[in-house]
Amino acid sequence: MASLWLECFELVEMLSTESSSNHTDLENRSISELVNLINLEDKSVAFSVEKELYSISLLANAILEKMQLGGRLFYIGAGTSGRLGILDASECPPTFGVEHGRVIGIIAGGDTAIRKAVEGAEDDKLQGIIDLKKHKISPSDFVVGIAASGATPYVLGALNDCRELGISTGSICCNSNSPISASSNYPVEVVVGPEFISGSTRLKAGTAQKMVLNILTTSVMIKLGKVQGNKMVDMQLSNAKLVERGIRMIMESTNAKEEQARSLLTKYQNVRKAIEAYGNQ
Repeated sequence: MASLWLECFELVEMLSTESSSNHTDLENRSISELVNLINLEDKSVAFSVEKELYSISLLANAILEKMQLGGRLFYIGAGTSGRLGILDASECPPTFGVEHGRVIGIIAGGDTAIRKAVEGAEDDKLQGIIDLKKHKISPSDFVVGIAASGATPYVLGALNDCRELGISTGSICCNSNSPISASSNYPVEVVVGPEFISGSTRLKAGTAQKMVLNILTTSVMIKLGKVQGNKMVDMQLSNAKLVERGIRMIMESTNAKEEQARSLLTKYQNVRKAIEAYGNQ
């Protein structure tokens, strides 16, 4: 199993995400000390992301071009990285009203791995493209590989196979000069340095990846017309809170009073359509 990683890196110690924490004797710290030290480390993440804004913009533009032509966005990862991709993908339909299947998250080990680690799944460099092909992936789509280390065989194998199939790719990792960056068309490397607990990339690396994913889908969905002004006018009205939010959006965007806004939303079941209907009265 270790040999698979050594194909990517001569030594695991080369990974900044695997380097020793800046803090020691953690078990002897008070809760207050631990909370403050973790927060201190977290503060650096946004600055690390800021250094990659140009690369993130290039990736977002490439994704947008594919999606404007009807293509899909795929995230593929293992462990925490895979779960973050699934989280971002699953939030796109309710937030932006895009149909299910336009943004798809894939994790090594399948759905079971969302809640429970699947032993050895991330070390299989052949399975990634198999999982993508289940969705009939094609060059009209876009694939983003997510791996804190930048060397996960499952992700690296998928990106290499996508390149051979003419499928455009991007990547998000937290180490510089990583193998997945070399294998993707639009790499993003947010180097966050040592984790608070040595090697626990669910911490700063996970936060960095989530921030990049937020930027990507939010900016792309805005440019796809899924936001009006600053409002999620295509959001799904899946609970009472969102219905009330929708009513407020209609009132803020028109001269409608609450009763009229509620009536319009009840009739059209969509904030955008309700606002348009009010304008056409």
